[in-house]
Amino acid sequence: MKLLLIEDEKALAVSIVTYFQRENFICEWAPDYETAVEKISIYRYDCVLVDIMLPDGSGLDVIRALKRKYPDTGIITISAKNSLDDKIVGLNLGADDYLTKPFHLSELNARVQAVIRRRSFQGNQNIVFGEIKIDPAQHLVQVSGHEVVLTRKEYDLLIYLISNKNRVLTKESIAEHLWGDDADLMDNFDFIYTHIKNLRKKLMDKGCPDYLKSMYGVGYKFSEK
Repeated sequence: MKLLLIEDEKALAVSIVTYFQRENFICEWAPDYETAVEKISIYRYDCVLVDIMLPDGSGLDVIRALKRKYPDTGIITISAKNSLDDKIVGLNLGADDYLTKPFHLSELNARVQAVIRRRSFQGNQNIVFGEIKIDPAQHLVQVSGHEVVLTRKEYDLLIYLISNKNRVLTKESIAEHLWGDDADLMDNFDFIYTHIKNLRKKLMDKGCPDYLKSMYGVGYKFSEK
């Protein structure tokens, strides 16, 4: 899963990014309004954490821009001010949740997980697609009750494919989702084929139908049809 943290307080930002990276998220950081707007204009995220008070603009304006471009992205606003007005405005603009500083990182993680489940998987605790069942809390993948052992990238790829089922995904979008900003430094995306091949083999070895469709010259689609 891919997060964007928009936060000008460096110490807090570093602790949040480090925490979510340990939780196997791709977590990027924008320290100000200008960087945040640039990132959301280029990249797509599963959830965005927005500090309302930024040194060069308002986090509320970031939410407005984000909802125009990617209305399905989850949003959690954070602020040092325990202001009811800020909370109401943020929620009315389309934010999913609100946290007041200081907060425990474990609570933030729980809220992020809840927003992603609600946005991408209709709030279900487990993710089910055909014979595939995923327990995100334990990072457990099963096919017809048989455990499938995946690498971190394979697991993230499977979640991304299921959350975008029936959509054609380019190699570029897959690389961006799995590697974040580092994808811009890559000369080509041929290695994506290796991850696709390995994931497909592991699923099919457990009796799963081949849901992964190669769209020649375009990318891949995860579909039962």
